Amino acid sequence: MTTAADIMHPGVRWVPATETLDRAAQLMREMDVGALPVSDPNDPNERMCGIITDRDIVIRCIAAGRDPSRVTAGELCEGTPRWISAEADLSEVLREMETHQIRRLPVIDGNKRVVGVISETDLGRHHLNDKQLAGFVEQVYA
Repeated sequence: MTTAADIMHPGVRWVPATETLDRAAQLMREMDVGALPVSDPNDPNERMCGIITDRDIVIRCIAAGRDPSRVTAGELCEGTPRWISAEADLSEVLREMETHQIRRLPVIDGNKRVVGVISETDLGRHHLNDKQLAGFVEQVYA
């Protein structure tokens, strides 16, 4: 059985909710990623309180006329973050991503700490055949 831990890209880097968006964008560039989990600095376990994407920064900050050096990652986080257990199987991963139309899914361990992220690229590289990938894309981008 293929699990989320088998699929994920390990070694996720957090950004605290208090971090400015310009610094978050720099981290994304350095790490060549399009999203970062956001940690809650008021939580002693620094659990995830959201996720920000490069698109969030561009559309919801810069294009809105806001200064990314003055807006924090926490200000852009909305709603309940979606995640999946490292032990979840491939069908659970697909269901979560398709149901919520998300392209990046944080993976958590038993202590509810983010240990990786699954992207659509991770799924397409080794885990889905062409027909499954087409169905996934149709659901997520619908």
